[in-house]
Amino acid sequence: MNFDKIKQMVLQDCEIDETQLDAESLRLPQLHNKYLNIYLDTKLILERKQNEFNRLRRLKWEYYTGKMDAEVLEHMGWEPFDLKILKQDIAIYMDGDDDLIALQEQVRYYKEICAYLDATVKEVTYRHNKIRNAIGWKKFLGGQ
Repeated sequence: MNFDKIKQMVLQDCEIDETQLDAESLRLPQLHNKYLNIYLDTKLILERKQNEFNRLRRLKWEYYTGKMDAEVLEHMGWEPFDLKILKQDIAIYMDGDDDLIALQEQVRYYKEICAYLDATVKEVTYRHNKIRNAIGWKKFLGGQ
């Protein structure tokens, strides 16, 4: 599920119908479950992407240090890296590697989705307070 679709769902689901506060209150467990499940699924995807990034980072380190054997090099479809680089310069090559950058962007993307969903779950968790306040305000306006 992409981030824009999640944001659109949250925008629709988080509107409170002030004319049906009782129904809104009864919807809370379903909303909480919906966004908690999306959050947990996204966290699992994030964990897989982080593991994939770590594995690729190790392979790229072996590649740039010249420690990767020819069999793995051929399996990955990479050309041999013929430059001899200093140990302190390896990070520069790895930070500029297109494969690592692409995976790092995916990790960042899923981290942002997780942070957004975490905030959404917390908002839904405490939504009953807003509903209670709205009911109290209506009572006040009604003279009770």
